[in-house]
Amino acid sequence: MNRILILAFLIAIISGLYGQASSGGFSAGSAYSYSGTMNEQDQLKIYVYIWGQVMKPGLYIVPDDIDLLSVLSLAGGPTENAKLKKIRIVRNDELGKKTIFWVDLKKYIEVEDSNVEIPVLKPGDTIIVSGTSFYAFAKVADFFSKVAITLSVYNTVKNLSK
Repeated sequence: MNRILILAFLIAIISGLYGQASSGGFSAGSAYSYSGTMNEQDQLKIYVYIWGQVMKPGLYIVPDDIDLLSVLSLAGGPTENAKLKKIRIVRNDELGKKTIFWVDLKKYIEVEDSNVEIPVLKPGDTIIVSGTSFYAFAKVADFFSKVAITLSVYNTVKNLSK
């Protein structure tokens, strides 16, 4: 009976530590969205996705002439763990061919007269801001600390049941 209680307790702890909520997907439907006119010009919107190390990742509906820097700003900017040297833009063309662009935003920010071109985004672009090596190490260390806590709780419960 004690072993069953200990096992149930450990399962509850592990599911609490490692459980993740699932979220539903969103299909954009069309590449462009019409949002009316402003100053006698049609205003078109596009859907872009931003993943990774930004404050508010997700799907954004933005003007069709927006650039990478503006979308990063809309997403709250990069986190302190963001690797700005290698920002990836994944673009699918009409034929389904995938093209990947790499942007060195760190160079753009640090060098005053930079030749780094900030790309204008296209409908359906996915921007991926990776984490630094230190961030990856911190995630691994966090995992092992959770395992150590789980084992410590197991030993404590096991010793209490004796």
